Amino acid sequence: MRARLAVAVVCLLLLAGCGDGREGGGAEEPAAAATEGASPAPEDDPVHGVNPVVDDDFPDPDVLEVDGTSYAYATNGNLRNVRVASSTDLVEWTELDDAMPQLPSFVIPGKTWAPEVSEVQPGRFVLYYTATNYRPTLQCIGVAVADSPEGPFEPVGEGMLVCPEDEGGAIDASTFVDPADPAGTRYLLWKNDGNCCGLDTWLQIAPLTPDGTALAGPATKLVRQDLPWEGHLVEAPTLVERDGTYVLLYSANDYGGPAYTIGYATASSVLGPYTKNPEPLFATEMFDGRYVGPGGQDVVVGPDGEDRLVFHSWYGENTYRAMNVLPLTWQDGHPVVAPD
Repeated sequence: MRARLAVAVVCLLLLAGCGDGREGGGAEEPAAAATEGASPAPEDDPVHGVNPVVDDDFPDPDVLEVDGTSYAYATNGNLRNVRVASSTDLVEWTELDDAMPQLPSFVIPGKTWAPEVSEVQPGRFVLYYTATNYRPTLQCIGVAVADSPEGPFEPVGEGMLVCPEDEGGAIDASTFVDPADPAGTRYLLWKNDGNCCGLDTWLQIAPLTPDGTALAGPATKLVRQDLPWEGHLVEAPTLVERDGTYVLLYSANDYGGPAYTIGYATASSVLGPYTKNPEPLFATEMFDGRYVGPGGQDVVVGPDGEDRLVFHSWYGENTYRAMNVLPLTWQDGHPVVAPD
């Protein structure tokens, strides 16, 4: 049964526990959207009628499939540091308990964003989360581990995993295992949170140790904001490989309204160089404006073996970001969202 909680009301009543659920860092407030948050599509629409699949504030979704069950993780809210829900079909979701109920002592509670969970070996799961570090007081990426995809995840180490003070911190972790590498190297991707401090935002990648809890080499910068529709930032990197092409999806512009957009870049090797597609993959204007400010995306394989794009967009007159799922296909190594 889909969650249909009135999260906007809950956050007003329980503001201290909800956090602000924002992306992008810094002290900026959400921009007022020029387009009202979308309403759910008619249920008889075969492509869009299932959305939103989580009709609740559930931004920055990351999905992990384990033994036929998919687990979706999202930015803090509803008195949870790391939200998690489960599904067997990517359509009907059940919300679970907080995946990380106890934060480490070296972070300031309230801004636990954009979680990413990987299974590094059978029955061993690693969570990468964004939270406010004490010193320096920036959004940075920490790491936690658990023996179940539901958690509870327990923080690892005495500090953040990635926290570049001279780059404004780091947010929006994701992972990638290179299928072309016989060693199966696992990588961590992130965005340096430069827009907090008037700096460029680079999507970056670095190898991880086999247990996933530490970096195993230096970071490589992949792309930064340099197209007009990207505004002042790129963020939320998602890397996949299809037919020998490495495809880096990302979100761009202001998350707080209709300018938020999904773009992509391609390369012939995991470390690039990456060439951006000059036009967005997915913008508010598509599909008659049903999805306002699409972003925070992930790519997952559905039960039928076909790819899906999981993402959030605004609903309820721009009061909350709900989770959606659409078909994703490929043409000559390039992604196509919800083809006709």
